[in-house]
Amino acid sequence: DQPTDSVTCEVVTYTASPLPSKKHYDADTTEPITCGLESMEDLLSWTRSKANPFSVAVVPLAPREPPLDRCLRRTLVSHDMMGGYLDDRFVQGTNAEAPYAFYHWQYIDIFNYFSHHLVTIPPAVWTNAAHKHGVITQFRTFITEWINGAAMCEDFLKDEESYRRVADKLVQISHCFGFDGWLINIENKLSEVAVRNVPLFLRYLTDQMHERVSGSLVLWYDSVLDNGELKWQNELNQSNRVFFDACDGLFTNYNWKEENLVEMKNLALQDRQADIYVGVDVFARGEVVGGMFETNKALEIIRRHNFSVAIFAPGWVYETHEDKSEFRKNQDKFWALLSNYLYIHRLASPLPFVSSFCQGFGNAVYWQGQHETNSSWFNLTAQEIQPLYYHQTLGGLGWLRSSGCPKDAWNGSCSLLLDGLIPASHTTPVCAKIFSIHVPLPSSTLVSLIYKASPEIAVSLELKTTDASQCTHVDVQEIQLNSVSPEVLDDEHQLVNKFTQLCGNLNHNGWTMRCSQLELHCCTLREVCVKIERIGQPEDRPFSCRVGELMVLDVASLQVPPDRIHGVCIDDVVWLRGAGTSLLNATLRWDYPGNLVRHFKVYWRQLRGPHPSIPPGQLVLVGRSYSNLFRVTELRVPEPPGLLELVVEPVIKMGFPVPESHWGRRSLSYTKDSSK
Repeated sequence: DQPTDSVTCEVVTYTASPLPSKKHYDADTTEPITCGLESMEDLLSWTRSKANPFSVAVVPLAPREPPLDRCLRRTLVSHDMMGGYLDDRFVQGTNAEAPYAFYHWQYIDIFNYFSHHLVTIPPAVWTNAAHKHGVITQFRTFITEWINGAAMCEDFLKDEESYRRVADKLVQISHCFGFDGWLINIENKLSEVAVRNVPLFLRYLTDQMHERVSGSLVLWYDSVLDNGELKWQNELNQSNRVFFDACDGLFTNYNWKEENLVEMKNLALQDRQADIYVGVDVFARGEVVGGMFETNKALEIIRRHNFSVAIFAPGWVYETHEDKSEFRKNQDKFWALLSNYLYIHRLASPLPFVSSFCQGFGNAVYWQGQHETNSSWFNLTAQEIQPLYYHQTLGGLGWLRSSGCPKDAWNGSCSLLLDGLIPASHTTPVCAKIFSIHVPLPSSTLVSLIYKASPEIAVSLELKTTDASQCTHVDVQEIQLNSVSPEVLDDEHQLVNKFTQLCGNLNHNGWTMRCSQLELHCCTLREVCVKIERIGQPEDRPFSCRVGELMVLDVASLQVPPDRIHGVCIDDVVWLRGAGTSLLNATLRWDYPGNLVRHFKVYWRQLRGPHPSIPPGQLVLVGRSYSNLFRVTELRVPEPPGLLELVVEPVIKMGFPVPESHWGRRSLSYTKDSSK
């Protein structure tokens, strides 16, 4: 707690890092990182005070339609890539040139981050991205293997006190870091005493998770039998059912045949068929059905028997293809092949509903159509709400594709590219659905669309709504949708004038902005479509429309929030020696309502002291933060003595500039160590 308007004073010493827990920070740069727990001692000695605050998820779980308990055939993705904790371990992102990312969230219900550490604590970037899209559960893995794993199990499963102590720690870790469940994976033999206590451990862990973490799940991996033998069954049967009955579900092994699914359907499951997640290894290791670009063959069989599916290691599309520049193409192909067996979930969002389609990685960062930085980067927390990606035919030679494109963007790293060919025989506008959502609308709504279109096509919006009272219907397929084509407002319209004034001096740089107003009563927005119409003669017409941003806003809320950043503090300062300069590393903290912002921009400026390239007082961008916490790393500052200021600008979701008087700032005075 540092007094408002005070100056933080530092004596520059180039000593060993004084950070509270070095394993939470990169040894060379002090960049915050996430890591797992390796031993039972690490787990049992864990306390909240030891937790890395940077690794705590900051995005709450968004609701979806339908909720998980009404999904009768669910989809789980288990992300296992090269041991885990790769580029994603850097909490604030990194400058990876060709990272792996996932952005087909609308297809899945559950995301599991898998590694072979005893306790896998998720990189917060994954939890944030999943929660933003309403992916109901973000599992973490508790795994024991081989001889060491067997010894651990014999110790913690020896009695009630021991297994409860382990379960309590797992619950505390989940609650602290903001994720929603556990995959329990014991892949070693168990003694008679230990295996007898496993169902009791699972039941206690499941009950405690349900009590402390709303919507949480605990799953058991198909490995150990009720007699303690390690023998994968590839199904639920009487030899492993005792574990299934004690928790929220079973993740089966991958070497199943269709007869295994038939036998499971004959079990008395008491409406729990959706709790069986049939494993599919995308790498196709062993005797499996499908895999790789034929994974759809496995899903076809699984869905035919009405089971949930667990897709293991879909990062195959990245790992096994040397040309990483083809990653987006390969990922889109893989999920398109599965799309007939997956179910699109609607994100239930309040207003404002905003997306610039950023996928959380790219070769540049844009802000309102202008380059902000020109370097490779990766940070899944920066991922915005993702649209629908697909490829469809339009009859004859016609086609339509929806894909992410990093070549230009309005905000973030990429835009939504709608391209294709309108065949001469196609006389009606092409309607590209980009969102399936559940957004209650106020009586007066402003819709803003920013796009760049190829010549000789007209672009407009089609919105599909329904009466809000219908949205409580159990069978969402029976909801009747009404099409609304909002009329574009003239640039001189009072509402457009107010909106553009709030947006500030925009340089559109070739982008077109169109605003529409909806006057509806008790309606819910269910679909957003972009209509593309050929201008001129009926002929085969190639087209492209790059969508930069969609905003759906409550007219009554068109104002800059009055909130100011306050409570700015600087701590955990580390000084490193650079080439003829000092490198400042420090943690910056502040208070501001997180629900208002897209991100924060962190700047610094020199107030006193020589710096050959930066004029005194000029703000220099340090980076973006997606929480009220930011680690400044390797910032080149003038040699001591000096005085600098760190400044935090809130960037609100609607994009309206916030007055500088509402920004946060803290001065840092630093001097030489006179004892040296």
